[in-house]
Amino acid sequence: MSLKLKALSRRSFLLSSGATSLVAASGLPLPYYARAAQGPVFTHGVQSGDVDASSGMIWGRVDRPSRIMMEYSTTESFANPVRLAPLNALSSSDFTVKRLLTDLPADQEIFYRFKAADLSNINEVSEPITGRFRTAPTSKRSIRFVWSGDTVGQGWGIDEVGMKTYATMAKHEPDFFLHSGDTIYADGPITEEVDLKDGKKWKNIVLVDEKRKVAETLEEYRGQWKYNMLDRNVRELSAICPTFYQWDDHEVLNNWSSGKDLTADDRYSEKSIAVLSARAAQAFQEMTPIRYTPAEPGRVYRKIAHGPLVDVFFLDMRSYRGPNHDGMETEQTAQSRILGEQQVAWLKRELANSKAVWKVIAADMPLSLIVWDDYKNAKGTEAVAQGDNGSPKGRELEIADLLRFIKTAGIVNTVWLTADVHYTAAHYYNPEKAKFQDFEPFWEFVSGPLHAGTFGPNDLDQTFGPELKFIKAPSAEQGQNLPPSEGFQFFGIVDVDGQTEQLTVRLMDRDDNELYKVALDPVHSA
Repeated sequence: MSLKLKALSRRSFLLSSGATSLVAASGLPLPYYARAAQGPVFTHGVQSGDVDASSGMIWGRVDRPSRIMMEYSTTESFANPVRLAPLNALSSSDFTVKRLLTDLPADQEIFYRFKAADLSNINEVSEPITGRFRTAPTSKRSIRFVWSGDTVGQGWGIDEVGMKTYATMAKHEPDFFLHSGDTIYADGPITEEVDLKDGKKWKNIVLVDEKRKVAETLEEYRGQWKYNMLDRNVRELSAICPTFYQWDDHEVLNNWSSGKDLTADDRYSEKSIAVLSARAAQAFQEMTPIRYTPAEPGRVYRKIAHGPLVDVFFLDMRSYRGPNHDGMETEQTAQSRILGEQQVAWLKRELANSKAVWKVIAADMPLSLIVWDDYKNAKGTEAVAQGDNGSPKGRELEIADLLRFIKTAGIVNTVWLTADVHYTAAHYYNPEKAKFQDFEPFWEFVSGPLHAGTFGPNDLDQTFGPELKFIKAPSAEQGQNLPPSEGFQFFGIVDVDGQTEQLTVRLMDRDDNELYKVALDPVHSA
């Protein structure tokens, strides 16, 4: 069954892209590989990512060694397509391929199509699979994107409803989706059933054996990604919208840093965090359409320019941090860093050089919410905040230096977007109420989870003067680790108006209810 390449609306294209699925007896839409076929099959849909005005990444995966033919066009009918040299999908990359499309026209719908030929019998050819994205503009047109984090965490896997938040985001037809980390839960096994407080049962559709234990091997890390892409809603969003990925801790394991000690954790036979993080990083690069950086192949931090209105700066708050510890240093050391010296230098340079009206800083962890490594005993700094409401210490020193630089360099219109804490909130950072005051006011918005347990709220550290403008989190009576069926699943929408340049943020729930809205007017530097 091939895709019909006729004139399609954006919504009908989404549905057609999902037509490469079947519905199993359980009701779960399964990937194309569930079909009996002689030729190769694309197992997990298509993805695009890291799209700017002239280029973008595309991704696909097949079920066997194959030669992948690729083409793209500016029309849905694929009239006069650009045909690319084929790529080989081999076991060394788990049969995934990804490619950077270049020299694309700005502000243009790009339709791309894959077809696979079996390397052992080149005449056996797959059905085609198709995706689309829109390149960034070079003029000031309005932009919309969505963001959130935390997918398949705390034992809540794919149920008969599926990951509804992804379908809700797709309805808004965003220019891109910013996934703020915890893209998988490599340390989060799932079981077929979970008992709920009301006596009912949550029923997970497991299917992928790698989800039955914590990930240790490369194949097990790959399996976490393949499980998430079983979900029809995830694949359908990917087919029409580029995803910009960053990672946090659960791509490796909970609260990982170089100092993580697994000696007493009986779930792991592999005790080396260096080995585990290396395997996790390879799977992350293989399974996502993140751009490949030859000089630093596993690099996650980067800037993506999305026209004259928006630059997005993706931070990596994991790879270069010192060990999680009680970190009350009053002077900057390698131990106290969370971004690392090289990443900070890059961020300062790119922010200073940015000509975009809005500088969106995508941080996988919030700045002032207190997150403990040892939650039960309130010990060890996992995020930035030290929890003493005082002058900057430990990891706060690096952030204080960055905020001071932004002020001194005259950089305006910075907005921070983050996830990690499994509830949604809006924070306004006011230097007049801060212990450290050498910065200009800014906003930070928190969202998530996409499909995971809901927690919170966390306490706010007042070092940088955050004012809580909005929050939605479970009450004490509702408890913690609420399942997705309770509705406490969140995402955010960012709209930038092409005429007024105003940036509007809306915090949403998975049922598409608007919970909070704020419009920010741009400041124009002299």
